[in-house]
Amino acid sequence: MSTTTKQARPRRMGFGKSDADVGPRATFGQLLPYLLEHRRVLSVVVVLSVLGAAASLAQPLLVSSVITVVEAGESLEGLVWLLVGLVVASALISGYQHYLLQRTGEGVVLSSRRQLVARMLKLPISEFDIRRTGDLVSRVGSDTTLLRAVLTQGLVEAIGGSLTFIGALIAMAIIDPILLGLTVLVIGVSVTTVILLSARIRVASRRAQEKVGDLAASVERSISAVRTIRASNAADREIAAVQKEAEGAWQMGISVAKVSALVVPIAGISMQVSFLVVLGVGGFRVADGSITVADLVAFILFLFLLIMPLGQTFGAITSVNSALGALGRIQEIISLPTETERDHEIADSAVAPVRTDDAITFDDVQFHYAALPEKDDAAHQRSVPEETVEEQPRDRTVLRGVSFSAPRGQRTALVGPSGAGKSTIFALIERFYDPTGGVIRLGGVDLRALDRESLRAQIGYVEQDAPVLAGSLRENLKLGAPQATDEECVQVLREVNLTEVLDRNALGLGAPVGEDGVMLSGGERQRLAIARTLLAAPPILLLDESTSSLDGLNEQMLREAIDAVALGRTLIVIAHRLSTVVDSDQIVVLDNGGVVGVGTHSELVKSTPLYRELAKHQLLV
Repeated sequence: MSTTTKQARPRRMGFGKSDADVGPRATFGQLLPYLLEHRRVLSVVVVLSVLGAAASLAQPLLVSSVITVVEAGESLEGLVWLLVGLVVASALISGYQHYLLQRTGEGVVLSSRRQLVARMLKLPISEFDIRRTGDLVSRVGSDTTLLRAVLTQGLVEAIGGSLTFIGALIAMAIIDPILLGLTVLVIGVSVTTVILLSARIRVASRRAQEKVGDLAASVERSISAVRTIRASNAADREIAAVQKEAEGAWQMGISVAKVSALVVPIAGISMQVSFLVVLGVGGFRVADGSITVADLVAFILFLFLLIMPLGQTFGAITSVNSALGALGRIQEIISLPTETERDHEIADSAVAPVRTDDAITFDDVQFHYAALPEKDDAAHQRSVPEETVEEQPRDRTVLRGVSFSAPRGQRTALVGPSGAGKSTIFALIERFYDPTGGVIRLGGVDLRALDRESLRAQIGYVEQDAPVLAGSLRENLKLGAPQATDEECVQVLREVNLTEVLDRNALGLGAPVGEDGVMLSGGERQRLAIARTLLAAPPILLLDESTSSLDGLNEQMLREAIDAVALGRTLIVIAHRLSTVVDSDQIVVLDNGGVVGVGTHSELVKSTPLYRELAKHQLLV
């Protein structure tokens, strides 16, 4: 693995960047479905907001009455206790409302993550070829978290606060229209400024989330290859690369902070200026008898009630714009078609079935991987089958008119040099991709006419790198056979000579295998992947270099296990070591994306120069 760092294309940092540069931006309409899922709770929150607004608006009126009563020298009676009761009630309502909003905010994050993960894991394989794992993880983690801020940082509170705002505005107009006019003038300037800055917040927030995604991808890349990096003495270079991404995320975070820093003080400045204006002008109006001291005090209290929801609104604008920036990245994935979304259209192009005894048939199959953006080239090379990673044009044709048949119940081997197209053939059989030309048939039926799940239920696929999922032995084994019993799991481990893994841990089948199976050896990971496929026992088995990590003894035991389970089943094997496939019923020789020979070992040694050369190098002739 190369430890050099991919050079990203430079991005302009100014706010004059076009929409195309920053990617799709979500609209508030796209945010509404997430909120409407919790409409019942939000309805309760709105009711609490109305009650809280009523309690808040009543307080200045009571204070004014208290002052008037005191000036008149009359008894306060129950006014003070009523005022205290309103304050306590307002606090209780506010606390419960805050709890409901926090809980609903977590619900919004949960539903967005469910929707995003459900879509992400059903995307076409080609999408994973061009996208970095860390960036996808970041969208599920940090991007969805920002949606919580919509509820917890002011949106619903701002809606409830608007009632307080309107009520305070009406009360202030009744008390003194002139003071209200001056207050509105100051507030109007503040609101205009916030509206002008809100668009910048959304753009800056999206860029910041993109940088966080780049950082997550860089960290994932380094951690997944940490052994290779250490062995190559490249730790310092990788640290520098990750730190560079971290600095990029920091810089974009600072950009968001700068814009937000312009918005946050506006509410405070607006309140201070309004207060000073009201206090100064109001003092003169009290002096000339236009209003009373009680009216001025009530007006100032209403002013605070007016400014408070205004501050909530400013905060809501900031949080909503940040959330919409993150939601744009979420919607970018959700809007992508799933693997099966267009299958009904693809099925229309399927050719008529043919009668055959063959399990798998390739008829003049052609395939090329689509052209990729330059910046995603490295991600593509990490994801697609081996033959596509060589230095070739981006729109490279991998298979050129491949035709062969795998007879039902027999063993067919695919051999040939690296890059010949062997792994791509398996990917096409699994319908990770569809051919760009020709037809692939299963039992005489065009694969494009088959449901993907039912197709894959008939095929067991052991990949070249023998992936093992983090978790336990049991979880890995039952991935393709969830109904299997523990006895069946133990039996299949015995068949692939993995009982020592059970013996060395008291947890048995519950023993953890570590991230990517790090607690197992390479050969054990490969045998576990094969055991997983054997447990499912599908009628067709695809084994891609299935014994490449095994020693001679384990290879022989595994071959015996495969022979036993392959009875009555169709087996297609990819192998570089011809010794593992010389007894196959049929060997297909591939070179440069085409078939150059088909036959048994002895036939190919005589008829196909490439196979004879491969056999000679491996001392088989």
